[in-house]
Amino acid sequence: MNAPAAAPRPRLLWANVLMFALTFAAAVVVVPWYGFAVGYSGAAWAWFAILLYANGLAITGGYHRLWSHRTYDAHWSVRLVYMILGAMALQNSILVWAAGHRDHHKYTDDNDRDPYSAGRGLWFSHIGWMLRRYPSGEPNFDNVRDLQKDPLVAFQHRYYYVLAIGLNVLVPLALGWLHGDLWGVFLLAGVLRLVVSHHFTFLINSLAHFTGRQPYGDGHSARDNGWLAFLTYGEGYHNFHHQFAHDFRNGIRWWHWDPSKWIICALSWVGLTSRLKRTPAVAIHRARLAMQFRRVEAGLARRSLSLPHVDVAELRERVRREYALFTATLAEWSRLTDAWYARTRATVVARWEKASFHAETRALLYALRMQHRRLELLGAQLA
Repeated sequence: MNAPAAAPRPRLLWANVLMFALTFAAAVVVVPWYGFAVGYSGAAWAWFAILLYANGLAITGGYHRLWSHRTYDAHWSVRLVYMILGAMALQNSILVWAAGHRDHHKYTDDNDRDPYSAGRGLWFSHIGWMLRRYPSGEPNFDNVRDLQKDPLVAFQHRYYYVLAIGLNVLVPLALGWLHGDLWGVFLLAGVLRLVVSHHFTFLINSLAHFTGRQPYGDGHSARDNGWLAFLTYGEGYHNFHHQFAHDFRNGIRWWHWDPSKWIICALSWVGLTSRLKRTPAVAIHRARLAMQFRRVEAGLARRSLSLPHVDVAELRERVRREYALFTATLAEWSRLTDAWYARTRATVVARWEKASFHAETRALLYALRMQHRRLELLGAQLA
């Protein structure tokens, strides 16, 4: 019997191949050559940094958190700025970007339906998926019907190529003319900025699914990586994001580098953003503790025969007690919140009742945090 013929490779998208190849070649050859031969002005470096960050924040705060996941609402002026700077980032229109990203979350790691599935390799998830016409990469506009009603999104989609080419060519040239360094500003704020912006963003599709920690869930390949967060405007806390995609934050701790979150918060103070969605703290603790229990149990099963100096039976009993406490705390949380919502629907709640509710919820969250620390110590004994 003849073996089935291999499926033909999808055809190359030559516009994408040439765009990525030529801009990358210019960034690694022409930009250094011009720097050694002529040199760059301070204005060229300043505009490189400004436009790089502006494009990155437009993608993370606008394309990603505002439009793809609807994690907050924004004033038309904020959406306009995000729309313009996002077109300059040259990552396709909001509509196409969001359609692909929503499929990525819906079918994460499914090699047939996730547009940039990590299961198909680092190169594919980083850039390869954009170089050929893969069926999984075809935009599904059925899942962005809400965005099609947004006039700014529709306008950008209709005139995307005009906007993208104009912003990437005319703006850097105009800034260079203004500062008397036409080609220096164009090469740094135009070419190098575009290439760096592309690959910083692409790291989230690739490296953030390959290296880092999974504190909130391992049902997908996404990982938290603080170094990537620094390079990607806060997007590196990717395990949290895939677990709680409708939270406007990616880095939830005060020390987490997440400038997109800070800007969204700051704009809310002046009324330019609203309805910021946050995952309830108990849901975050529940996910984190569930992962810890799984790791401790796996560690006990793996190391039970190689820890003669440890009373494994006693450790198992401690884990059992901790899990019973965990389920009891969650049950109490559920009882408390159900009673609170029933009370608020029935009548006006007195100030002292609000204070009592908040005090009880803080106590339960504190108990979950302490349990997290105890499980960390248990896990350390099995390392």
